[in-house]
Amino acid sequence: MRKVRINEQIWAREMRVIDENGDQLGILPREEALNIAHSRSLDLIEVSPGSNPVVCRIGNYDKFRYILIKKEKEQRKNSKKIGFKEIRLGVRTGEHDLEFKRKRAKEFLENGIKVKIEIVLRGREHAHRDLGRKVLEEFLDKLGKETSFRVDQPILGSPRGFNCVIVKP
Repeated sequence: MRKVRINEQIWAREMRVIDENGDQLGILPREEALNIAHSRSLDLIEVSPGSNPVVCRIGNYDKFRYILIKKEKEQRKNSKKIGFKEIRLGVRTGEHDLEFKRKRAKEFLENGIKVKIEIVLRGREHAHRDLGRKVLEEFLDKLGKETSFRVDQPILGSPRGFNCVIVKP
């Protein structure tokens, strides 16, 4: 949840104030807005800190926070989750293991999930980075014979090795 300033935490000198019924009270100095809120036994809540002048609302902070949390949960629930799977290989990964991982990558692609293929180099393997890239290219070639895919992110070197992202066309 984003941090919301209330009452004395608000440092703007002037602010546009909205009361608990949604009516605008106009642009008021900070002290006057705080006095109005306290006289009504409510809080002064900073709603829009980025605007000029700052927009504040008079209301119950706990209720405001509850509504804000509810909205954020709803947004998270409605947001599309990107399916993303990662397959890790090594320079010395055996042929049977590579076959199994190709089969898994094929399943992921057929289900419409993005696949990140990563070659992890360890120790002295960093001195022979070309071998790691070669293993990744061979993996992609053999996978291309079994199923069609599109390279979303080309083979890139990273401090740990190489990686690329593929998706179903």
